[in-house]
Amino acid sequence: MNTAQAGIFALGTSSHAYLEFDVVDKNQSRNFAAAVASIREPRTTTGGVNFVIGFRPELWQEMMPENTPRGVEGFNKNIDGVEGFVMPATQHDALVWMSGSAYDMVFDMARTVIQDLTGKATLQEETTSWSYRHDRDLTGFVDGSENPTLLDAPVDALLPDGLPGAAGSVLLLQKWRHRTTEWEALPVPKQELVMGRTKAESIELEKKPEDSHVARTDQDKFGHIFRRNMPYGNVDNHGTVFVGFSAEQQRLTKMLQSMAGVLDGTRDALTRYTLPLTGAYYFVPSVESLRELR
Repeated sequence: MNTAQAGIFALGTSSHAYLEFDVVDKNQSRNFAAAVASIREPRTTTGGVNFVIGFRPELWQEMMPENTPRGVEGFNKNIDGVEGFVMPATQHDALVWMSGSAYDMVFDMARTVIQDLTGKATLQEETTSWSYRHDRDLTGFVDGSENPTLLDAPVDALLPDGLPGAAGSVLLLQKWRHRTTEWEALPVPKQELVMGRTKAESIELEKKPEDSHVARTDQDKFGHIFRRNMPYGNVDNHGTVFVGFSAEQQRLTKMLQSMAGVLDGTRDALTRYTLPLTGAYYFVPSVESLRELR
């Protein structure tokens, strides 16, 4: 039985850093991957840093074909939706996501990781994030209200035993900038129609609009995922880092297509108040698979 990376389920961490890298020399991808897989968490009695390490699916396929789930691919082209709406593809070769209880620990580890990969890879995207009002995003709504419990989350997030890539997960990483002025100009009842649930209690509306966010990302329809979204940014420029784990990539892909209106021509109303800036898929291998790279 393989073991999932513990950082996937490390809830309760308030400080995060997402580092996305591209390999300098494609002929040295294995050496780069080995360096990433050798990253160690800091040893401390006052706190720690959790890691999630992922690779572009095509890169993982080249290195570990026998441990690669079938049909998984990178976010290699934009999703062109209706009304000119576009979800951009910004795929990179690897992701190192760090989370911890205090940002100083995350900051120090992020510097160490970047230094250790000098000459092997270039840092292409760096995003830091933090918790907001316990479990709310910057729209003021509860985020991840449909998340499974930690007892059930592995079933939704991890490939089962017996399949290539067992105990691994497909991770979707996106950064969405909020159009805060326009959003906050809406009265709360209108915001609730956009979301498809109440703001204060996070109760799903009995009669939610077809274009509401809840309706467009209905997990009973597309399949269940495990989300670890967090706010990012500063006072003037901010939004949500979407982090979704799934045992099947199609669950995530269909949700994105539904939001963009690709499936039936109906666009997610929330996309009128949030703008996608990035999009990448990473395969997050099991602990045992990472050890094989060293």
